[in-house]
Amino acid sequence: MDATHIALADELKRMAAADHEASAGALSEDFAEQLLWRRLTARHGDRLNAIMAEHGWPTESLVGEEAARAAWLIAQHADRQLDVQRRALALMERAVEAGESSAAQLAFLRDRTYVNEGREQPCGTQIATVRDGEPVPWPCEEPDRLDERRAEAGIEPFAAYTARHAPPASPAL
Repeated sequence: MDATHIALADELKRMAAADHEASAGALSEDFAEQLLWRRLTARHGDRLNAIMAEHGWPTESLVGEEAARAAWLIAQHADRQLDVQRRALALMERAVEAGESSAAQLAFLRDRTYVNEGREQPCGTQIATVRDGEPVPWPCEEPDRLDERRAEAGIEPFAAYTARHAPPASPAL
């Protein structure tokens, strides 16, 4: 990896670390924390858009596995920037076809983008709420084929996925 791509990888990793640190603010009841989160994700979305314009999708061969995952995370969290998510999705689709990116990460980004567009998600990775202790996904296309599509993308079955996202059971009294 040349110096330019090392610097790019470092930048993406720093952005993901900042995202992780600030992510609690996304669900905070403190509006100032929510606003900080929104501003951070917008800044990161803008920067990822510029990176994609210059380099295409930041693949593992370009920036390394950790930085490629960081780019995916930044795209995931660009919820108020559909243009960025759509561009990332298109570039990542080509990268997956070329064996340069993760099919599982692509499935998550596709679902996230589709939900943000008001469309049904193919793989059920985006959870809308928890009802009666069970995670409920945003609407899914062809729910009877959900696990088939998840397997094709290298994602665990829906039941296993939602079991990991379920809130802990209340202790018996």
